[in-house]
Amino acid sequence: MTTSPTDTGVATTTAPAISLRGVSKVFSTSSGPVHALDDITLDIEPGSFVSLIGPSGCGKSTLLRVIGDLIDPSEGVVEVHGRSAAAARKARDYGMVFQQAGLMDWRTVRRNIELPLQVQGVGRDERRAKARQMLKLVKLEQFEHHRPRQLSGGMQQRVAIARALSFQPRVLLMDEPLGALDEMTREHMQRELLGIYQATGTTVVFVTHSVSEATFLSTDVIVMSPRPGRIAEHLKIDLPAYRNDETRISEQYFAEEAKVRASLHSVLDESRRAA
Repeated sequence: MTTSPTDTGVATTTAPAISLRGVSKVFSTSSGPVHALDDITLDIEPGSFVSLIGPSGCGKSTLLRVIGDLIDPSEGVVEVHGRSAAAARKARDYGMVFQQAGLMDWRTVRRNIELPLQVQGVGRDERRAKARQMLKLVKLEQFEHHRPRQLSGGMQQRVAIARALSFQPRVLLMDEPLGALDEMTREHMQRELLGIYQATGTTVVFVTHSVSEATFLSTDVIVMSPRPGRIAEHLKIDLPAYRNDETRISEQYFAEEAKVRASLHSVLDESRRAA
């Protein structure tokens, strides 16, 4: 639980959007057990943008999938808005975006966005109106009748984000959604993603390998240790809510990026000493 002041100066209690308590994950393999996560305890505040960063194989994606009820933890408890991860998934509290957009090329852009609503049994007119609203949000109104193959990689990812947000989930889980893009497109998509996040107020959990990306996008950065993944440090990012290209060249940004980078290097150095 976190507390925040009201306009009257009296503190009020805010329940976390996501709460993890003692979460561990062990995979059984032909060569023996693999300990992916160990004793993860974390609260994520509503409306925050939280990036998970750490060395390859540290369990970032595994943790994201545990939160999203795609895999079960071996130990521990996961709650989303006060209910189990499984109950939250069934209630469609989650939207999910992965590195590959996963669009269906036999459906138009608009009909790709409509798909989750169609599965829910939403009527044609309502889902069409909602899809067009999402297209406006991601600035692709003119492409509703295009096929995914006619779009650039960045545009395809915007469609995937629109699809994930179409049913208004309170939590958006993103697993390296910009990782396959070239640097310039990636920076552009970071700005677009921030705009979507600020417009919707959705709680975002975002996996990335990029220190600069984590710094630019996030309210919080979770630095994870090498496997078994543990939380090495929970960093608050001290940047203005509105960020643009000028932010990237500000002294404040460089200081925050250095803070994240130092934490990550500290984790790696400690791991090497322990090896």
